[in-house]
Amino acid sequence: MRNMIILNPVSGGGAGGRSHSLIERLLQSHNLDFDLVATERPWHAAELAEQAAMDGYDHVVAAGGDGTANEVLNGLMLAKQAGAGGSVAMGMLCIGRGNDFAFGVGVPPDLEAGCRVLAEGNRRMIDVGWAVGGDFPEGRHFGNGVGIGFDAVVGFEALKMKRLQGFVSYLAAALKTIMLYYRAPLVRIELDGEMITQPSLMISIMNGRRMGGVFMMTPEAEIDDGKFDLCIAGQVGRLSMLALMARFTRGTQATHTAIRTGRARRVVVTALEDALPAHADGETLCTDGQRLSLELQARQIEVVCQAEDDTR
Repeated sequence: MRNMIILNPVSGGGAGGRSHSLIERLLQSHNLDFDLVATERPWHAAELAEQAAMDGYDHVVAAGGDGTANEVLNGLMLAKQAGAGGSVAMGMLCIGRGNDFAFGVGVPPDLEAGCRVLAEGNRRMIDVGWAVGGDFPEGRHFGNGVGIGFDAVVGFEALKMKRLQGFVSYLAAALKTIMLYYRAPLVRIELDGEMITQPSLMISIMNGRRMGGVFMMTPEAEIDDGKFDLCIAGQVGRLSMLALMARFTRGTQATHTAIRTGRARRVVVTALEDALPAHADGETLCTDGQRLSLELQARQIEVVCQAEDDTR
């Protein structure tokens, strides 16, 4: 198996760059055939992944966080649309803040375990999301989920916190966001034709289960079932927002009166008042969008992951 490792040296606050030699040693210890290249700019990982698929690599591996994984996914989907890379699978080595996409598909957070998973080569076919709107009128793929409203602003604020990493950065950002983003804009949400019009503080359209490294947005979601799982939060006060945050860490928010859940293959969100800040897999879709159209494309790509019965 030929492995192309695409390393983002700035992921995880520079942990990617510091992990370069360790990743090489771990891959060698598992007798893996690999090439490793570091990204140099935004979207470089997508370009490298697309080329690697066209060059016939068996595994194209995102070594970074959710943003790196999102770019690699987009590159592989571009190659697929061009008719190349039919047998390629996507791998992940976790170095970023949240690693939520990896969590959703069954990739372990530990680098050594991640390299072992690559060596074992177990594959799983997953669904892929497609988002159109905001800064991407031509569309962009995503693997884990799209966040609109509060959780998007949390992600934007977390990126500003250079001295904090992982869950701590997201927690600090969430507390700050409660002071910044507490008025729910009026939105119209279309779910496979069903219409919902309400003030919505947060709309999570998930293929996976988790965001922010610890917040279980849709704990029952499956990444290969052909449907998005949704979690929609209406208007609540600041104290209730704090209480809801605790529920999200346990995945018990669905019983709260302000929470609405659902499932759909196609979702359209339109701002009737104000605007929509949104992200896809932690990557900014827009800071003031007006309309986002999201569609789930079933069973699009294979990922290298732990076997379901692997409890090591």
